[in-house]
Amino acid sequence: MPKKLIRITTIPLSLEKLLEGQLSYMNQYYQVTAVSAEKERLERYGKDNGVNTFWVEMTRAITPLMDAKAVWKLYNYFKKEEPLIVHTHTPKAGIVGMLAAKLAGVPLRLHTVAGLPLMETTGNKRKLLDFVEKLTYKLATRVYPNSRGLEEIILKEGFAEEEKLKVLGKGSSNGIDTSYFDPSNFSEEDKINIRQELNIPENDLVFIFIGRLVSEKGIDELVAAFKRLQERKLELSLLLVGPFEEELDPISEESKEIIENHPKIFTTGYQADVRPYLAVSNVLAFPSYREGFPNVVMQAGAMGLASIVSDINGCNEIIVEGKNGMIIPVKDEGALFNAMELIAQNEDYRIRLASNSREEICKYYERKEFWQILLKEYKSLEQEYIKS
Repeated sequence: MPKKLIRITTIPLSLEKLLEGQLSYMNQYYQVTAVSAEKERLERYGKDNGVNTFWVEMTRAITPLMDAKAVWKLYNYFKKEEPLIVHTHTPKAGIVGMLAAKLAGVPLRLHTVAGLPLMETTGNKRKLLDFVEKLTYKLATRVYPNSRGLEEIILKEGFAEEEKLKVLGKGSSNGIDTSYFDPSNFSEEDKINIRQELNIPENDLVFIFIGRLVSEKGIDELVAAFKRLQERKLELSLLLVGPFEEELDPISEESKEIIENHPKIFTTGYQADVRPYLAVSNVLAFPSYREGFPNVVMQAGAMGLASIVSDINGCNEIIVEGKNGMIIPVKDEGALFNAMELIAQNEDYRIRLASNSREEICKYYERKEFWQILLKEYKSLEQEYIKS
């Protein structure tokens, strides 16, 4: 009977996107259970991926009473199931899962850090989030920052000791399937048809952003920079692929109005498959304030796009300045405008960056290689536990 591995994320979307395919792969070696909120979506994920599921109500907001109930429910579940490994992702799943696993005596308690939302908060809320982050790491037996830069931040902030931290491979939480994200999957006719469906002019240079349309992703700066650039009558479009979020971190009313009314800004809402939109685009514009190890930048690279990214961990590890993209300071609308202008007006430079993009991703971030690295880590920890 294979040993039990429980993987926890706050919402099923993280299982679907951030860990796509990974749990099914691990199910060949362990009896895998996916734990998350949103019962119906979670059960659908389990059915589609051939893994067990267990539903626990969780939110990304600060909800102490609900979180306590989640810890109690998970504690009882772990006591019954006796898993060898509990591996959590995302901040809320991390604290809830690690606390329940520690109380239940789970031997291997692993937590992946794919970003630190607390870096954009201040005051008492920041103090609370710092405490929760430190506690999560203290409860874990091993912590996996998904980039070198994130590891440096964790050490600098004093969240954990160096010996508890480990970056797997070159970074990332899941690598990327480069046969799936491959520009050759789309013919010229496909691209023409997709542009026509989106009403994007056939000859426009397209900047694309993929992700939540929120302030901390740099959407306000991106919209303002694009508006200025487009006023020069260049043949440009901006394609925004992702949902608006009004609750936690909304963009400015001014940006929202520009997006709604600008004839050259196109939105698609959330899309399960982003490849068609990357296929008809030329440059990824990703001026995020913070990331772990962004899948979007890997996906764009695999699809042969040049990228403009902010100088933050993850982004500045995937992109090499002047080789496969450009790196700009965080929250700097002027620098973003200059980079967009340079890449829009210098086709030879853009093509050179784009020509290197796919090769870099294939070389360092192939998904199945990452899965093998993670499996090797599990087996190594398992052997250490058995010996002890």
